[in-house]
Amino acid sequence: MAITSLVGANLEEIGEAIAGLNEPKYRSRQVYAGIYKHLYHSWNQFTDLGRQLRARLNDKYSLSHLPVQQVFVSKDGTRRYLFDLGPGQKIESVFIPEERRDTLCISTQVGCAIGCLFCVTGRLPMQRNLTPGEIVGQILTMQADRGTSSKRLNVVIMGMGEPLNNYDNLMKAVRLITDDRGMSISPRRVTLSTSGIVPGIKRLAEEPVIPNLAISLNATTDAVRDLLMPVNRKWNIAALLEACRNFPLAQRRRITFEYVLIENINDSLEDARRLVNLLKSLQKKVNLIPLNADPCIPLKASPPARVLAFQELLARNHITASIRRPRGNDVSAACGQLAGRDPLHGDA
Repeated sequence: MAITSLVGANLEEIGEAIAGLNEPKYRSRQVYAGIYKHLYHSWNQFTDLGRQLRARLNDKYSLSHLPVQQVFVSKDGTRRYLFDLGPGQKIESVFIPEERRDTLCISTQVGCAIGCLFCVTGRLPMQRNLTPGEIVGQILTMQADRGTSSKRLNVVIMGMGEPLNNYDNLMKAVRLITDDRGMSISPRRVTLSTSGIVPGIKRLAEEPVIPNLAISLNATTDAVRDLLMPVNRKWNIAALLEACRNFPLAQRRRITFEYVLIENINDSLEDARRLVNLLKSLQKKVNLIPLNADPCIPLKASPPARVLAFQELLARNHITASIRRPRGNDVSAACGQLAGRDPLHGDA
């Protein structure tokens, strides 16, 4: 008999499983909290359930976390998790410890169909969407490794794949992540990054639970964005920014515009001036990301002086702009480097 995983199941689905065993409804809340709040991955850990019920559940349902093939630890404490999902199917997640918070970066697809020129993941073939269980399973695994911590937890959906191209599975996962009865991570601590799938942005705007939105912009003209991000040929900068202007934002919330700085391609002061004009009337902040070098990418990062000049011009025009400090660079865990590789810089 096939064993069904309950990781990725919502409370209603767990309720159906419990009802199928002729158990009272409150048992479903115990199982749900055990999976998502207490991080249990074995029925033996459910000491609030009787032995007979645990045995019956064990016969039909699995709680296993994702299979970790290897964890690469950076000198700065960042950890890159390599998960093996089956023959030729690998994904990665990143745990980033900081003084006041920990950040978990998770993937949504095996491979990617977007093909951004500056991203190693974009060089991989698109294989499949991750299930809700595989999406939240990355968080459960990293949380279990994290142990108890008083630091707040942020989740960024910025790993392998384009999240909005796996919309339904992603949003089920987001609802699990933010549910107070389970994982209980505030939507304000969850950020979804998209290459600019305009229909997905419009659909996201109608959701009852909306994570923070980050737009991977990376250019100020369609000609350059077409080169860097082929998705721009379908939804250009004007269409993308129009969707952003119509996106609902609660008080004090802003859209983050991510901008990978590449030497002599998108890093001039003229680019910075155009960016100021493009983002007028938007509630925004800008995250400047000097390109993370990789042997697979034939591009160079902007020199530090040019990055600072770009940031200063934005600041003079009253745009909050931070420079993302590279983390996990030495273990291929930095932004744009995830490609399911083992060993480092080897083939996926």
